Amino acid sequence: MRTLSSVVLAVLLVLLASAAPAAVQTRVVDYEAGGTPLQGMLAWNDATTGKRPGVLVIHEWWGHNQHARKQAERLAEAGYVAFALDMFGKGKVTTHPADAKGFVAEATSDPARLQARFDAALAVLQQDPHVDPEKIAVVGYCFGGTVALNMARAGADVDAVIALHAGLELSVPAEPGKVKARILVLTGGADPMVPPEQVQAFEQEMRAAGAKVEVVTYPGAKHGFTNPDADRAGLPAVGYDADADAGSWQALTALLREVFGI
Repeated sequence: MRTLSSVVLAVLLVLLASAAPAAVQTRVVDYEAGGTPLQGMLAWNDATTGKRPGVLVIHEWWGHNQHARKQAERLAEAGYVAFALDMFGKGKVTTHPADAKGFVAEATSDPARLQARFDAALAVLQQDPHVDPEKIAVVGYCFGGTVALNMARAGADVDAVIALHAGLELSVPAEPGKVKARILVLTGGADPMVPPEQVQAFEQEMRAAGAKVEVVTYPGAKHGFTNPDADRAGLPAVGYDADADAGSWQALTALLREVFGI
């Protein structure tokens, strides 16, 4: 009798395992650009079937940290394949503003270097077997949002670019007819790093260039409002805002659904 019970139990466990909901899967990816070792993370959901739209996630000036990886996992839960890329180099992650400033300076000192690192990450995402390479969006946070907007203004062949608490004084001018992507900017109303006049000038320039752009401002939100660890930086201009975080996520995913239909 005990043997029969063991068999029945084993069968039940197999059935329960097969009925269990699929989970988000992640994979660390080592790649390179211009001889610089880089390390990112792919995230996808086994519950989805067929090729899915891909989303590049560009980190804040702290580097490829848990915040960026978490956003990739959330996007995977929503049905996309996300790649949290690395703009600084493998292992270049910090919580110190001085280090972060140095990382940004190195990455942005040569526009060709920045472009090469973006292109290398885009290739990783497009080559993943889960991804439809013709359906790509870019989501960037802080420094990453600025990078994403510069890439859009340079004519990146992507469907949407979403920038959250990003600096809007961009190095690439907005030229008529060059921006292919839908643009969504989600910014904090109490962010001294991105004052209202900067937001207004950016929006006017983009519209003058014929870009399809939307700007949403969250009153009272500071710089870095999507990062739960933002307050640990000890910078008065930086802080997490749960309402702005939730609202910006809803706006982000709404645009992706509109663009990709899922």
